[in-house]
Amino acid sequence: MESSSSEGDSRLKYLVDDYWDIFVGVVSIAISFYFHYNGLEVLATLFAAIGIGALSLSVSEIAEILSERFQEPYGSFILTLSAVVVEIILLYIVLLQAYSDPDVVKTVKGGIVSAVIVDMNVLLGLAVFLGGLKFTEQKHNKETSSAYTTILLVAGIALLVPGLLNHVSHSVTTIENASKAIAMLLFVFYMFILVFQTRTHSHFFKQTAKSRIFRLKRKMAKENKENVEDQEDDYIFEKFSNLALIGSIFIFIAIIALGAEVFATEGVKLAKEYGVSSGIAGLIIAIVSVSPEIATAIKAAKNDEIQRVVNIAMGASTVSILLTVPVLVLLAYLSDIRLTLDFNPLEIGALILTIILAWKTTDEGHTNYFEGISHLMFFFAFTIIAIYY
Repeated sequence: MESSSSEGDSRLKYLVDDYWDIFVGVVSIAISFYFHYNGLEVLATLFAAIGIGALSLSVSEIAEILSERFQEPYGSFILTLSAVVVEIILLYIVLLQAYSDPDVVKTVKGGIVSAVIVDMNVLLGLAVFLGGLKFTEQKHNKETSSAYTTILLVAGIALLVPGLLNHVSHSVTTIENASKAIAMLLFVFYMFILVFQTRTHSHFFKQTAKSRIFRLKRKMAKENKENVEDQEDDYIFEKFSNLALIGSIFIFIAIIALGAEVFATEGVKLAKEYGVSSGIAGLIIAIVSVSPEIATAIKAAKNDEIQRVVNIAMGASTVSILLTVPVLVLLAYLSDIRLTLDFNPLEIGALILTIILAWKTTDEGHTNYFEGISHLMFFFAFTIIAIYY
């Protein structure tokens, strides 16, 4: 009897450990709808955010299984793309609130920039800081950061164009046309980057042989082989085919979209009621959508996989600009909503300074906790400015 009870407790523990995020996500979104229909805006927004965050973690974990099967650089590409899809859904549903409140467009633009700020400063900074505390110094392929920071700097400068036209008193139509042209240019640039990253120069985004990570991975695999096999047998998604995993991701994203509807509707009302700035509102959206990536990056850093951290942080930032911007501009056009890319000075300034900081902290091919805390300090400074801007 005792043995049977112990096995039952152990089985329950595995179920909780492996599937808590799915349970919390689905239940939280269901609860958010209850509060939404009963006029409890704060609770509806809170539970919707919890549900989105939990299910985004589920999406991230399934994407991580796919990434392990495909290896780098495809692995990080799958992880970042899955996270950016969630980001696009959140921002687009917020954008739809512009029918009743045109000022929401500012929140969407703040969310676009904030996604990069959070990826490059919170995700990269926290992972590098914690990894640096554990390993003192961690090595990565310096070609990765060189390529990504070049891409991001060019994309950031491109986003300056509509804002500059706005400051020299061009008409709204001119700024709209310039925004569409820049969005198209960014998408074309992304297509070239995709080929560059996955085909012609994929070695730029892989860990170099000089790093101790390969020795560490072999050692860990040998010591934990039995445990890993047990975990794979227990976790149901490990048994799925690649097609089934992709289908699972789409199902969870559909549920996330339902939660995003409540989050956007009630969140916009609360932001207006309490006078929350568009910068802070955008920052909250970015943190909710990026939180699963942050958890993945921290785990990677603690396993001395700093190459993966760099790929996730900079890859997600690249996709956030080169793919999110064109898609949102297209969706706005199809929805008859005016979305221009004339970002305010704080947003564009923080974006370019973030890229420069990332270039300086990663260009030598190794990181330490001081570089991590530098990114976190930049983020806190940006947050303070966003509150009062």
